[in-house]
Formats: sequence, C-alpha cells, structure tokens
Amino acid sequence: MLSIAEFDDLAKQVTNWNRWGADDQLGTLNLITPEVVRRGTASVVTGETFSLSMSLSLKGPQDGTGVPGRINPVRTMLAVNRPMSEHPDACAYSDDIVVTPTQAATHWDALSHCSHRGVMYNGIPAGAVDDSGARRLGIEAAGTVVSRGILLDVARHQGVDRLPGRFPVTRAVLEAVEEAQGVRVEEGDIVLVRTGQVGYFLEGDVPRYRRPVPALDYDAPLFFHERRAAAAAIDNMPMELLPGNVDGLMLPVHVLCLVMMGMIQGQNWVLEDLAAACAEDRRYTFLLNATPERFLHSTGGLVNPVAVR
Repeated sequence: MLSIAEFDDLAKQVTNWNRWGADDQLGTLNLITPEVVRRGTASVVTGETFSLSMSLSLKGPQDGTGVPGRINPVRTMLAVNRPMSEHPDACAYSDDIVVTPTQAATHWDALSHCSHRGVMYNGIPAGAVDDSGARRLGIEAAGTVVSRGILLDVARHQGVDRLPGRFPVTRAVLEAVEEAQGVRVEEGDIVLVRTGQVGYFLEGDVPRYRRPVPALDYDAPLFFHERRAAAAAIDNMPMELLPGNVDGLMLPVHVLCLVMMGMIQGQNWVLEDLAAACAEDRRYTFLLNATPERFLHSTGGLVNPVAVR
C-alpha cells in the first residue's frame, strides 16, 4: 500500500503542468505530430479494420452501480414512417432521439473528468466545471485523435483468456508484455491494454464485467510517462484497481493520468477481435482513429475507435 506522501512523489515524477504552456488544454495529445500520424499509417499492411466499441443500448454496462446517476443510452422514436405531406407519393421519414451519459459505453475521459485538491490538469481550478459543464478542458479540446496504436495484450502474455479479478497491471507488467511482443511504445502512440475483462460483457454477464476487475495499478502511469504516450485505453470499466493501492485515495490512476499528466484515458473498449488478429501475425501496431464526439463542455466523449491494420 502506497502512502499519500509516496503518491505525491510519484505525481511529481509524471506531471506535465506548464510543459506546453500555462494555457494548454491538450495535454499529452500534443505529442501526436504529423510525423507520428505518418508512423501510424505505415503500420497499415492488410487494410483490415476493427471497431473497438460497444454497441449503444439499454443492455450496456451502466446500471447506476458505482457511479450514481449513470444510465445506459435510452433511444426512442420521434417519428415512424411519417409522411412529409398529404400527397399520396410523399416521402416518409423516421427519426430517433437518444439520451445518454457521455461515459455510457466506449468513451474517453476528458481532462475535466477528474480533479484533485481543487485543481485539474495544468493547475486549472476545479471550479471551471460547474452546472453548465466544463468551461475548460472539455472533451472538445481533444480535437482529432488519430495516431499509431499499440496493443499490449496482458491477458495473452499471462497465458489466459481473461486475467483474474484484481490482477494488478503494473509498470513492470506493461514492460514485460512490450518486450515479449517485440514492440516498443514510442512518443505519441496510443496504448491499448487488454485484460480480457470485456469478454464477460460480450457474454451478457454485466455484473461480472463490473467487479472484480483486473486493471492498472498506481505505477502504470510511470510507463506511459516514460514512453511519452499520447493516450491510453483499456477493456474494462474503471481503468484502475478498485479499491486501489494508495492509502486513503480513490482513483490514483485517474489523478496521475488526467490531472498530473494531462493524458486522456479510455474505458469499455472492445479489443477481442483486434487482439486475435494481432496474435495471429504478431503485428501489434496499427493506425487508430479514436476521435471523440464533440459534445461541447463535456467531461467525457463517446467514441467508436477504429483500428486499421
């Protein structure tokens, strides 16, 4: 168990405050340069495409457990085969409406999603988020998110389909998977961490998907910081161990990634098909388009990430 004092030392090691200026709201996405994108396009060999998102429906993982108020997307009809006029040859149309949290299914956490000791990334006051939304660090600040993606398949490295509940994905584990796969995370890459946990969701077992969860431990952000990763995502709900291993602090990985590093993080990503393809030919890099929906002033962004191999 890490003490708060030890955690504060860790936070100092990974902080990016003022690295890109006092007004910066991009954080580590600044590391995605045109050269990085070209490196991503060079990863495309076969042209295979993989959607990494859950379907949006009432059968999603959000039932209000853990985060009160979160619901699964509610979709209903506004119009069903409604004629555009009274003419017998008139065109008819159908329309839908959706009510959803922006962190309902596959999503990015915006940098405004989390604060610590009254501040968010770059020292921006937590009060920049109020009832009107995130006046700073909203998901729209992320812009276009296209880079080289790298899959670190922790479950397959451990020789299992799914890691056991509460398996700690530490910095050392990520380094070992990287070495075993023969790939190295480089500056500007987006790291996808596979635990296999999403398999429970795909089988319809939402309670087992939610808890207990194998996830990132408190020192995993050191790996992302040292490799200068632009972002990271995982195939479970919380991203990190719950409860965590820092005394008295819930969500230490959120604090380190979002608040200190300025690195957006993704949850509920579906990596199974991509992982199978990567394991077959041992190519773990790909072009990744993971641009979030531009909900202005939102603390999260729904996304349908697409990997192109």
